Amino acid sequence: MDKKKITIILGPTASGKSALAVELSPLFNAEIINADSMQVYRFMDIGTAKPDRADREKVAHHLIDVVNPDEDYTVAAFRKDASEKIEEITRRGKNVFVVGGTGLYIKALAEGLFEGPERDLDMRESLLDEARIRGAISLYERLKRVDPVSASAVHPNNLRRVVRALEVYYLTKRPLSDFHREHAFSERPYDALKIGLLKERAGLYADIEERVDGMMREGFLDEARRLKAMGYGTDLKPMLALGYKEMCLHLNGAIALEEAVTLLKRNTRRYAKRQLTWFRKDPEIRWFYPEEKNGITGLISRHLS
Repeated sequence: MDKKKITIILGPTASGKSALAVELSPLFNAEIINADSMQVYRFMDIGTAKPDRADREKVAHHLIDVVNPDEDYTVAAFRKDASEKIEEITRRGKNVFVVGGTGLYIKALAEGLFEGPERDLDMRESLLDEARIRGAISLYERLKRVDPVSASAVHPNNLRRVVRALEVYYLTKRPLSDFHREHAFSERPYDALKIGLLKERAGLYADIEERVDGMMREGFLDEARRLKAMGYGTDLKPMLALGYKEMCLHLNGAIALEEAVTLLKRNTRRYAKRQLTWFRKDPEIRWFYPEEKNGITGLISRHLS
């Protein structure tokens, strides 16, 4: 049976992928599936740069506002939900644009995902207790000893991924990296065209600065304040994400607002750089500058024909 065709539009933050997708979707009778790991959270609108109401009325968007900030949403959950949406959209005779900058979401959807053994809640709680007592770095150091390959691919402060890698090791007596190597992201359930958007570094950084300034004008600080008032603590994963972390540092009295904004601009530039590093490892991505619309539309037309 022929694989369903999807078009993936990706790139670093502020590269223009969302605007391009909204512009091109009507030309290709397409609906958009969000592949941004922060836009799945309700109430987090300005800081995640969600499409505005006008864009969402112009083109149907899916997998936005899926869970509350205190609910877990995994890569596996995204893959399942996105696959179901692809089935639904294509059944209605429409095309699918997957749009976002979360590399692992895109990789899992396009190439499959190794989910590993079932979670062991007792073991997980024991590891988290150790992190609380000895610090998260103690678990990371242990992961470096038992699975240096997985350790090299995760940030020491990413406690969730460190705990999962240790959990897999203790449950199976094998490193998580072994399973990833065997799986090799080789399922390929879709005929996927990957289009990456590029900007010159100076232009990208200028757009990032303007985006942050625009977010502040739109009321980003008030959004973070409302989230705290709703009971979403600053220890929650979404509240520790880019933007919300810096706003909460100010709200908690740790830094001045001007410093928080400067820090957010710097951290966003660094995040964009990490996104590009991730995406450039994928030889299937066809790179374009946003203004090269003729080349992009021609490529999509050929893919969908």
